[in-house]
Formats: sequence, structure tokens, C-alpha cells
Amino acid sequence: MTPLAPLPLPLEALPASLRRFCDPSAPVPARTMAAKGLVPVKGGDLLTVLAQLSADATPAIAEAATASLSKLPEGVLLSACDEILHPSVLDAVARLVNNVNAQERIVANHATSDVTVERIAHTASESLAERIATNEARLLAAPEIIEALYKNKRTRMSTADRLVDLAVRNGVQVTGIPTFAAHAEALQTELLPEATAEPLPTDIAFQQALADDLDDPDIVEVDAAGTEQVKANALPLSMQVSLMSNPEKIRLSLVGNAAARALLVRDNNKQVAHSAIASPSMTVNEAVAIANSRQIGEDILRFIGNKKEWVRSYEVKRALLFNSKTPVGISLRFLSHLHESDLRELSRSRNVAGPLKAAAVQRIMKKDKQSGGD
Repeated sequence: MTPLAPLPLPLEALPASLRRFCDPSAPVPARTMAAKGLVPVKGGDLLTVLAQLSADATPAIAEAATASLSKLPEGVLLSACDEILHPSVLDAVARLVNNVNAQERIVANHATSDVTVERIAHTASESLAERIATNEARLLAAPEIIEALYKNKRTRMSTADRLVDLAVRNGVQVTGIPTFAAHAEALQTELLPEATAEPLPTDIAFQQALADDLDDPDIVEVDAAGTEQVKANALPLSMQVSLMSNPEKIRLSLVGNAAARALLVRDNNKQVAHSAIASPSMTVNEAVAIANSRQIGEDILRFIGNKKEWVRSYEVKRALLFNSKTPVGISLRFLSHLHESDLRELSRSRNVAGPLKAAAVQRIMKKDKQSGGD
């Protein structure tokens, strides 16, 4: 995307009739009057003057202009936001004015920069996200906007599906979405609904799952039989996840919290589980809890064992070594890192692979021999 020109703009970039109000060499009192909106300009010209002065080198002038922008009558503001203004002016208004209606006008304005629309898309309300998602030409020209909408929790799930489908149909790769390829593949077996004025039942269910989500990876407990059970506080989320389609689960693995990832990494669908473990939000503490689980797939344990940032943690390595499902080739790499007490415990364990146990016994014997020799 083309970067925005920073404010204040060069005087020659402004309409000639406005330059005298924004000239940094003009007396402070004159610029202050302009910053307070006390000059004979209206509509888009007034927005331009106030946006320009909001970046004035004199703090008092900048503050006055910013305050004037925020106090503009809504009718004046909305009408001006429809005008063809400099992209940096529209961007400043979007940043400085807390008005959803103005933002809707700005994202619909063809003069608005893609950079501005992308920034708005990251935190847009549901209705504003829907408005942004209707401009397919802009989305395809700036796939970063698709990424921003996809990662925005307020964006409807059905809209996220259509955004991925739009990109795929037009050969556009959205590289900023780690789950893009998996989501696109999962959509091949799904029937996409048309856009609707109101959210679909599945959209509402997805939002409820986000509301039930917890910032806590410790959502399972082991019963007397050694079987993992979902804790009571995570049952509502567990029920929501169980009813989701694979595309919904894949997106949740990216925008959800730790509890959602802890459930999704245990999913029977390998794409879903991999999307969860590979989520950029996955932490080393979550990896420890997952590596300790006896009901995690071998592929997930292999992923953890090959993640350089995670295996710097002693707890991750220990969990992998004591998990009978960890591929032996992964476990053996970390055997030399074990503390002696853990190594002795591993050598006595009945729940690890034979080759690993044998290697642990051999290391203990070697240590004991060296100790005896000393």
C-alpha cells in the first residue's frame, strides 16, 4: 500500500485559498483563530485546515485544532467526510474524531487511503466491518484490509468466510493470515451464505464462543482413570466449539484466547489442531500444558519439539520427554538436557518408549560409573 503523507502537509499540497490559515510562518494568534474554526471556511475546507493545524509545531495550536475537530456539528462533519479531500486529511479525521458515522463515510470515500481503511478495519464495530467488506475492489487491491477484518473479533464469521472465498477466487494471497490456506481448504466443503443485513445464527454463536473464551490454558483435568475432562468453567466454550464448522474452528484458533486454543489443539481434524498450535498467540506456558497431555496427537508434539523458541524452556523439554506419545526422535534430542533427578525418574517410568527408557538407563549408568570412579 502507498504510505500516507505525514501531516502537516507542505503548503503547496493545500488549496491556495487555505494556505494563509495554515502557514507556519503566520502569527500565532492568526493560526490559533484558524485552529478554533474562527475563519471563513466551511465543509471539506474546514476539515483540511483543522487537520493540518492538528499537527502544528505549536502544541497549543495543535490541541485547539484537535478539539475543534471533535466538536464539529455532526451534520457538518458527515457532509465534509463525503468530499474528495487529501487522503492524509481524511486519515486525521478518522484518527482524531470518535464518530462511527464519520468513519463509515470515510471508508466509503474513494479518496480515502487503503492505509486508513486498514487501520479502521482492525478495530471496527460489526456494522462498520460489514461496510468495509462490501468494497471488493478495494479489498482485492489491498489484501491487508482483508487480514485486518479477519483478525477483528467483531467481524462476523460469515463475512470472514466470504472474505477468504473472495481472495481465493481472485488468486489473492493474504499472507498476513497464518490460517488462510487451511481456512480456504476447509471452505471447499462448505456452502457460503449470502450477505445479510442481520447476523446469522452461526455469527451469533461464534460471538458467544468468544464471550465464553478464557485467557487460561488450564481448562482440562485428569480423572482417576487418567482421562482428560473439561473443567466446569470451560464447559460453555467446549459446547460452542463442538458445534462449530472447521472454518469456524480455524478462525477461532487465531482470534480466540488460550482456552479456545487448548480445546482446538485437541480437535480430531488435523488442520484445526495444527492451526491452534501454530497460532501466533500460542505461548510457551500453553505449550507446556499441551506437551504434558496424553491425549494430544503425535503431530502436535512433533511441532512443539521443533519450535526453537519453546524448547528453550526446560519445562517444555521435560513434558515432551515424559509424554509417551512424543516421537522418539524428538525425545532423544532432549535427553541430555534433563536434570539428574528427572533423568532417574524417566529411567524408571513405565510410560515412555523403550528406546528412550533404555537411553535414560544408559546415561544413569554412565553417570554412576563416573561418580564411582571419582
